[in-house]
Amino acid sequence: MSIKPLYLIMAAAAAVVFAPQLVSRTYAGDLNKEIPAAVSDPANTGLTEVAVLAGGCFWGQQGVFAHVNGVIKVVSGYSGGGKQTANYDQVSTGTTGHAESVQITFDPRKVTFGQLLRIYFSVAHDPTEVNRQGPDEGTQYRSEIFAATPEQEATARAYIAQLDAAHIFAAPIATKIEPLKAFYPAEDYHQDYLFENPNAAYIRVNDLPKIAALKRVWPDYYREKPVLVAQK
Repeated sequence: MSIKPLYLIMAAAAAVVFAPQLVSRTYAGDLNKEIPAAVSDPANTGLTEVAVLAGGCFWGQQGVFAHVNGVIKVVSGYSGGGKQTANYDQVSTGTTGHAESVQITFDPRKVTFGQLLRIYFSVAHDPTEVNRQGPDEGTQYRSEIFAATPEQEATARAYIAQLDAAHIFAAPIATKIEPLKAFYPAEDYHQDYLFENPNAAYIRVNDLPKIAALKRVWPDYYREKPVLVAQK
């Protein structure tokens, strides 16, 4: 979402005027695709696990995973670059190495890492896009999995190979994988942005359809009440 902080409130207000003129559609060409489960998805007997995923604007990613059963918390932030450049103004230049990401804390007894990837590849974003998602362009919007453990990295690589071998998508999966070095939470105004601004034009066109797709394609993974960073 190429919107500077100064314009966020203006964008949300403008939605009331312009949203009816927008075509309600998703930009991810393979959204709503029911894809197979990961063949390799090792069990984790721990109480919690953390996954860091990048797939376009973190508003929509946070919105999708906040509605997944077994997810405890989802934080918008930056990963892939250094601490000194982990802020919205610098990340938006596309020169920091960071990608807009979400840090997902989940209960692996209720939802596995492989199941989160199933949602990530099928309804959360288009994994065949390179350095863009929908209207947003730049390396900060790339598709990338920041593996928190060697097991996560192995699962992700095996799953991408599985999906590519099955020709699930019209183009090869472009998702990058690298070990997680650090995750930096984004500014407060980015947290729960979708839920605070559901009528914003950007949210209505690009992100709400993803949540609707999650509910329709994966009803067993979906829960109606999302988990919020700022729990009410």
